[in-house]
Amino acid sequence: MRRYPIPMYTLLTGALAVVLAAALSLTVSAQQARAATVTVQAESYAAQSGVALETTADTGGGQNAAFLANGDWMRFDNVDLGATGRLTVSARIASAAGSGTVELRTAGLNGPLLAVVQTSPTGGWQNWVTRATDIATHPTGPQTVFAVLRGATNDDFVNINWFSFVGDGDSAATGWVPVDQAKWNAQLTQFRAMTPATVPADVVRVPEFNATCSYSHSKPDDPIVLPGLPGASHMHSFFGNKSTDAFSTTESLLTNTPTSCTPANDLSAYWIPTLYEGDKAVEAEGMIVYYGSRLPDPSATVPFPQGFRMIAGDAKAQTPTPAGSPGQFWCAGEGGEIGRSTDGNWPVCAPKAHLTHQLVFPDCWDGKNLDSPDHKSHVAFTYDGKCSGAYPVAIPNVSFVISYPTSGSEAGFRLASGMASSIHGDFFNAWDNAALGQRVKDCITQRAKCNSAGAF
Repeated sequence: MRRYPIPMYTLLTGALAVVLAAALSLTVSAQQARAATVTVQAESYAAQSGVALETTADTGGGQNAAFLANGDWMRFDNVDLGATGRLTVSARIASAAGSGTVELRTAGLNGPLLAVVQTSPTGGWQNWVTRATDIATHPTGPQTVFAVLRGATNDDFVNINWFSFVGDGDSAATGWVPVDQAKWNAQLTQFRAMTPATVPADVVRVPEFNATCSYSHSKPDDPIVLPGLPGASHMHSFFGNKSTDAFSTTESLLTNTPTSCTPANDLSAYWIPTLYEGDKAVEAEGMIVYYGSRLPDPSATVPFPQGFRMIAGDAKAQTPTPAGSPGQFWCAGEGGEIGRSTDGNWPVCAPKAHLTHQLVFPDCWDGKNLDSPDHKSHVAFTYDGKCSGAYPVAIPNVSFVISYPTSGSEAGFRLASGMASSIHGDFFNAWDNAALGQRVKDCITQRAKCNSAGAF
């Protein structure tokens, strides 16, 4: 049974379609036919059949196209696909049940096939992931694009927040930061030539190593989201590289050696929004950055390229986090949680326990970009136990375990970014290549638990 029982059908033509498309914020790059960088919000359709809209919990808010089933469609006018060359077509999707495809066609519902994006369950109707596919040839310049839903049954199988079209000519100026293929190939060659250490018989067979970091400093800076703009961000608490600020680059991190992490050859920058108890900042007493693997077979995992960056969590998420909510703060230590704050969003810990949080980052990479416009679209969480399709490269599964020296109270806390739900973390890789590569080779690909020194 469809979640939306009465199919909607709206067909807008002529000037009315143009006006409504503009009102609903169709976002198109100003680059025109030179190199496409186009993001099309799903709610900005000029015509549709079977589509309803709902408020989205995805990054950036707004609305998503909901209740989509076999045969539903949306039409988008004046989508600039840019010049000839490779085009990466992505869809931001969420699904609690069923699988299917999104056919993107030009000119008409049965027009030439542009791309097919596969869908499958993501864990919920508001659990969002980006699915992408590459195409070698495509029409150029402004096009009418139809998104046609194909499912095995007539039940709803997917929600869509946006589509993006990224052309071959795009660069860091558009938010995509291509990896230097020569450097990356050299790093892979070095990694593959490494001889793995012999694993002792008594080692715990868990693919994992870590960096143990203490708090370094706080600044209202964000060198990933707001590079070159000091003071433009909410307050962040930084760990790792002690030089990190709004102007940090791969080169500056690699050449500024003091770090608050062990080992010393991890010069990466890690940061989270500052926690406040009333008006007083509560800085974490420590953060352990775990590098592991959730894949059934972690042997294909490779290290991060230098300069790789990504974000986990959503600074704009402002929703309640009652007890039992996924990804919430919790109490570690004797006695655990003994209550909740008055607003229900924060745990109150026993006197010998302390506030803790764990942030988990994606573990599959597109193999092409060090960063993306939303700092998430170049990576994805594995949903079927392997890295494939648009995200074929298995990377270490990074997670931050953050420990605060407080038990909390009924008054609760706040983050610099807002409610507890807005917790997020940033990772800017500046490991020494040899040190990182040897740890991945010894600990992750051999499924052996290692410490901060990379030893068993």
